[in-house]
Amino acid sequence: MPQTLIKNGYVVSMNPLRQVFAGGDVLVEGDKILAVGQVPAELIQPGAEIIDATGKIVLPGLVNTHVHLSQQLGRGLGDDVDLLTWLHERIWPYESSMDVEDSYISSLACCLELIHSGVTAFAEPGGQEVDGMGRAIEEIGLRGILARSTMDCGEGLPPKWRESTDYALRKQEEHIKRWHGQANGRIKVWFGLRTIFNNSDELIKRTKDLADKYGVGVHMHVAEINDEVRFARAERGHATVEHLAKLGVLDANFLAVHTVWLTEKEIDLFLLYDVKVSHNPAAAMRVLGFARVPEMIAKGITVSIGTDGAPSNNRMDMIDEMYLATLIHKGRNLNPKILPAEKVLEMATIDGARCLLWDKEIGSLEPGKKADLIIINPRSAGSLPLHDPIANLVYAMHASNVESSMCDGRWLMRDKKVLTVNEEEVLDQAQARAAALVKKAGIVLPDRFPVVRMRY
Repeated sequence: MPQTLIKNGYVVSMNPLRQVFAGGDVLVEGDKILAVGQVPAELIQPGAEIIDATGKIVLPGLVNTHVHLSQQLGRGLGDDVDLLTWLHERIWPYESSMDVEDSYISSLACCLELIHSGVTAFAEPGGQEVDGMGRAIEEIGLRGILARSTMDCGEGLPPKWRESTDYALRKQEEHIKRWHGQANGRIKVWFGLRTIFNNSDELIKRTKDLADKYGVGVHMHVAEINDEVRFARAERGHATVEHLAKLGVLDANFLAVHTVWLTEKEIDLFLLYDVKVSHNPAAAMRVLGFARVPEMIAKGITVSIGTDGAPSNNRMDMIDEMYLATLIHKGRNLNPKILPAEKVLEMATIDGARCLLWDKEIGSLEPGKKADLIIINPRSAGSLPLHDPIANLVYAMHASNVESSMCDGRWLMRDKKVLTVNEEEVLDQAQARAAALVKKAGIVLPDRFPVVRMRY
């Protein structure tokens, strides 16, 4: 099998000892890591590709645990509006107007941004056109968990999305049979639940049963806004998380996203059932509130980082999210020691892998794990000097510092050039399809300032 030797780098392994190898090497063979640190010469084949990483940082690919691939073409549609307007007047009309080809182009465009910002693995909480997403991931080379946004009740749903419980579950089983394990295992499929506003108790319980049957996870927006908690209490008898616990669906394979409006008891329920959490700092800052992330981590709950979708964040950039995550909670708690750089980096790598139930294969640079890694060049005006490389990764780096990316032993990007797709063609198609989608959905954005349209 072909080998790649990355040598003389500042290798941040994220292994159980959290070792950093200054002037270290990483030897990749096929799709696996063969050795990390000081690589014995006898392991290196004569024809191995040699990459000199002197002055650069080598670390595991970042793991984005919540990103809507299908919303990439909707960037800018949800700015400066409340959540219900965002849903009913902007995003639902947009998403329900999409076809498979729209989903494919949206997914490719999103994945380009993920690659440029150092992500090698992600979890998608659900669009409708999973086949478009699967095709994109297979082609572009990332590692991803796909899901279908599943709803069987609720007010204001577009007619296209009004489905029976049986139909919603059957469609997801079809996707698992078609996509789960494809692309050398890079693609997985989980079950998706949108929110308790749009999920009946029957759907929630049967979803968990099927997830257990297939050995996969459940991805759900949970306790996202205060109105949701009030709704759950009024309609189901308890706040969201307490109700999910009574339904018997909280478990180690349950990924709860946002989790802003939790009681102390509900945080304890997460710990009791080993529920995983995806914290989306930028999306939360817009309108949701501030999740009690340090408190959850202190209790032993696994918390990771996600970007959410383009209409709720605008930046699918995990490096930005790491920076925001630490600042939010330092400010909220008036404590500069809360969420230090090393913990935030764990959240974006090994803890993210744990949340996706993939930590035995990814999330750290260790012999036998998959070769998912990135090379960061810190030589830029915004990142030097480099007194404390780990701190700089969180507090000073930018997506522009990500130089190269490898997933499953294959280079996705070298020297900032994406190798698996034609980036310019994808961007052109994304712009054209986004404009057509907005027109089809009947969305009209008001001008922010008076616009004088000139003719020449």
